[in-house]
Amino acid sequence: MLAASCRVALAALLHDLGKFHERTGLPLAADRDGRDALTTLYRYSHAAHTAGAWEEIAAHAPDLLKGDVAPFASRSAGADITDSLVNAAAAHHHPDTFLQWIVATADRAASGFERHGFEAYNADAEGETPTRKNRYQARLVTLFDQIATAQGPARPLDHAYPLAALAPEALFPQARTRVEPPDDPSAQAEYAALWQQFIAALDDIPQSHRSQWPLWLDHFDAAWLAFTHAIPSATNRGVAPDVSLYDHSKTVAALAVALWRWHEEQGKVGADATARLADPERPDWSEEKLLLIQGDFFGIQDFIFANGGVTQKHAHKLLRGRSFQVSLLAELAALKLLEALQLPSTSQIINAAGKFLVVAPNTASARNAVTQCGKDFDAWCLEHTCGEIGVGLATTPASCNDLVGGQFKHLIDRLFVELDSAKHRRFGLCGEAPAVMPLAFPHGPCEYHGRYPADRAREAGEEGKPASCALSRDQIAIGEALTRRARLLVLRDAATFGKPLELAYFGYRVAFVPDEETSGNYGDMTREGTLVRAWDFGLPDTAGTTFRGYARRFVNSYVPRQADGTPKTLEDIAAAGAGKVALVTLKGDIDNLGALFQSGLETPTFARWAALSRQVNAFFALWLPWHCAQHAPDTYTVFAGGDDFFLIGPWEQTIALAGQMREAFARYVGRDDITFSLGASMAHPKTPARHLAEAAERGLDAAKARPGKNAASLWGVTVGWADWHDLTGARRADLQALIEGESTGFLYGLLRLADQSASPRPEDALWRSRLADRASRLVANRDKRHTLITKIGDAMNRYKNAYRLPVSLLLYRQRR
Repeated sequence: MLAASCRVALAALLHDLGKFHERTGLPLAADRDGRDALTTLYRYSHAAHTAGAWEEIAAHAPDLLKGDVAPFASRSAGADITDSLVNAAAAHHHPDTFLQWIVATADRAASGFERHGFEAYNADAEGETPTRKNRYQARLVTLFDQIATAQGPARPLDHAYPLAALAPEALFPQARTRVEPPDDPSAQAEYAALWQQFIAALDDIPQSHRSQWPLWLDHFDAAWLAFTHAIPSATNRGVAPDVSLYDHSKTVAALAVALWRWHEEQGKVGADATARLADPERPDWSEEKLLLIQGDFFGIQDFIFANGGVTQKHAHKLLRGRSFQVSLLAELAALKLLEALQLPSTSQIINAAGKFLVVAPNTASARNAVTQCGKDFDAWCLEHTCGEIGVGLATTPASCNDLVGGQFKHLIDRLFVELDSAKHRRFGLCGEAPAVMPLAFPHGPCEYHGRYPADRAREAGEEGKPASCALSRDQIAIGEALTRRARLLVLRDAATFGKPLELAYFGYRVAFVPDEETSGNYGDMTREGTLVRAWDFGLPDTAGTTFRGYARRFVNSYVPRQADGTPKTLEDIAAAGAGKVALVTLKGDIDNLGALFQSGLETPTFARWAALSRQVNAFFALWLPWHCAQHAPDTYTVFAGGDDFFLIGPWEQTIALAGQMREAFARYVGRDDITFSLGASMAHPKTPARHLAEAAERGLDAAKARPGKNAASLWGVTVGWADWHDLTGARRADLQALIEGESTGFLYGLLRLADQSASPRPEDALWRSRLADRASRLVANRDKRHTLITKIGDAMNRYKNAYRLPVSLLLYRQRR
């Protein structure tokens, strides 16, 4: 069933393959008569190109001729192959058979088409877009332009993405006029170059992995993302080209598999079912055939920043290991759920920052699988983390009608409500689960963690290893592996390869391996069925390349390293800059994210919603760690994904990075009213990680409390981003020039005067006179004194105690 579901997913994932190929201007391999026949058969030229270009994909795929291709008809059987896999993909505009109608229904539901809306769309499937560009010249416009916020309405479609493979810098939109080619030949040349890169990249998928459909499809999905993330899926008259070919086809694949599986389990796959799907009145679109499953990890911050261990050994490895382990657990929980449901990776629409969304059939077996997975997750988290973390699962039945028109907004609201409810039903404590968990500590508590029971006693002697639990030992092993490994194997058997982690994670064993091809691309394990997944988690290279032949998971952090490749300690990081040896931590997230997703888009669709989620996550999970590696090499991304981040770095570099991030985010969304807020704190490098997190959290709370949010907080000062940039930039430079050669004592005096300028006490109203008096006593040059009093006085009058920011920056730079 899983392999069959993968084949349905591939047919749906590639239903618009022809849009990619047709826009290259490359001819189909068939002769003219054959090309005309394809166009006649499939109604539209891009659908004909789907069929015509299929062979190029099939050359890199599992056997689609002689092997098992159920539920599709095999072309080698010599029988009627109307229901072949390629026909199911290409016939979505003119479906006839049951499987063709499954893909066509998923296509229409993902796009949110009302019954009559699709007929109008279908009548002009290859027309001109609202940007007045045809299908060759149109470029993907950004969804961020179309979001209405409390500060402003949706914008004109002024920004678009360059047509390029996925890379950190390719994520940023530009002025549409800059990326839209002026004519068809140049536009087709861009597509042709991208197509050749795509086909060449498929050669990098290990050939041995074709024997396992779920494994191969996971790799192919990553390649499809890398080369179609910036291709507009729709270039029709009246339809904004705002959803990528990847996001549209991924949601179509998820819906198609769920619909087919529902019909299969209900036994509704014959002529009657086909007729109902084909009925223009859509009689069964109100039937709840879909089950949307949300997963949410809770307790992440307490888990990463656990405090209470009696030893500081391996503290840096533990911090790295815990932050990666959270992402790993979220990925493995989603994988466990997919395998229990016998669904491919394409059925997982979202997985970011501990949250995931899976589309399943609304069947009894699927609901039972979700229930059992929930119990398995609870049992694992209670056994290994004493309930410090957990996985909440929420299910929401849905119909195709829930995905169209104004109904999708109501479905989003239901999803949010169900997930919020799941957060309050942890570990079944509202049911029959015991409220108190008995624990034994035969070896005392784990000395790395402080609260978990140790399963290994302390070794004798000064060099003996502390008492520990398996989870902490794995975290140390992960912290070591992250600095020299970039690929992760998910295994069914611990003894088949290398040295896996000690624990089984939701039933899977995990091993870290180098980038280099080893063990024949793990071919023996693939043929034996031992290798479940092989994930590339390494950061993009300096050129930004993201696809290297394996399924990619954007779960890694950037770790600063010494010249010899060993990771820097927090002490090393703190000493990397000039002046005071100190760390600064940054914690932040997007302002009003729930409102953006629930009501920001005027006409949300499933594909738009999935696209927006992916794009928000990509800024933090893909661009930010890569940017740190290239431009802030001493700043460590503890975690970054979803809509939030936590960074630790040398104080001056990291404060500068905060401003760079804000400027980059404004460029990313193309506007100033979609924002994030940030809390920063300075600390000694030996400060426990939990205290760093708590201080940054307090700063973030202060930034969020500012009216309108869109703020940063540091040293007890909270300002909007415009003031932050001015105070840490131009005002700091002015102050540095003004006080050059003067004593440090003068700067300390400015801190007190800044506080007085904001004070309501009558006696503090004399702060400007005190500034003049202090300058008269400490600054000898009369002209310089006058300039200093005027400029600093004006700045202090404007910014009040926020003027502490540039003063403190200069003070800390002078200290060691």
